[in-house]
Amino acid sequence: MGTLVLEGEHINLPKHILKKFKGKKIDVLETEEGILLKPVEDSIKEARGILKGSRFNSKRFFEQKQEDKELER
Repeated sequence: MGTLVLEGEHINLPKHILKKFKGKKIDVLETEEGILLKPVEDSIKEARGILKGSRFNSKRFFEQKQEDKELER
């Protein structure tokens, strides 16, 4: 269906649900059982820290990019 930012005047919801999702982006999906309201996840926030504990870091990334540039010459 689409995505909307949930505001109080769009649809009537119980107060505890409206309070939890107000101002957030919500996917509206039609299912066999009815309509599903699903919060849109922020993929950037979810990915944050995924490499924590690994040996890969931004310093190593830039070193690899520099090595790649040197190989291209």
